[in-house]
Amino acid sequence: MMTNLFSVFDPSSSIFNFSLNWLSTFLGILMIPSMYWLMPSRYNIFWNNILMTLNKEFKILLGPMSMNGSTFIFISLFSMILFNNFMGLFPYIFTSTSHLTLTLTLAIPLWLCFMLYGWINNTQHMFTHLVPQGTPSILMPFMVCIETISNIIRPMTLAVRLTANMIAGHLLLTLLGNTGSSIPTMFLVLLIITQIALLILESAVAMIQSYVFAVLSTLYSSEVN
Repeated sequence: MMTNLFSVFDPSSSIFNFSLNWLSTFLGILMIPSMYWLMPSRYNIFWNNILMTLNKEFKILLGPMSMNGSTFIFISLFSMILFNNFMGLFPYIFTSTSHLTLTLTLAIPLWLCFMLYGWINNTQHMFTHLVPQGTPSILMPFMVCIETISNIIRPMTLAVRLTANMIAGHLLLTLLGNTGSSIPTMFLVLLIITQIALLILESAVAMIQSYVFAVLSTLYSSEVN
């Protein structure tokens, strides 16, 4: 019996006090060897097309002044989050992206690197970002405060957005699944159809949230150049 509703997200299996649930994050390593086959499979071609499309889009977001290869970090970020989001949809596999431990670990170092790079190399450009163009003189002190606060909470909003979306869908699936044993048989078909529809929706959310995380990180990066 669950102590509370959120206990379904707690790491439960462990050996020598080391949580084995987090090993689900590294399951993608099992899929890497197929990338080195001489004859690429349809899966490889499909994935490469997705990566090439993302590369073109991130290049546009970063602007013409970006360095070659600067999009790779955001493509890797997208791939990692997408894989972990999908892993959480399988039964008995731990959803690591539903924990702030992982999402903050991704968001805070990225944000810190962007801020340090921007303030050290483009200090004047970073100061101009604090006051949007066309702001009246009387509102400038308030705008500096608002822009500073919005800048500081960026890693938190990135992490919480991803975590909250993952938790919300999984909780809904868990709640509906727990009612299966207590409802009449005639409603079971309706419950199964609803669960399948929610699973499809969660698959879409898994893709959208990984894309949103990567795109927002790219946009934050483009602002410091």
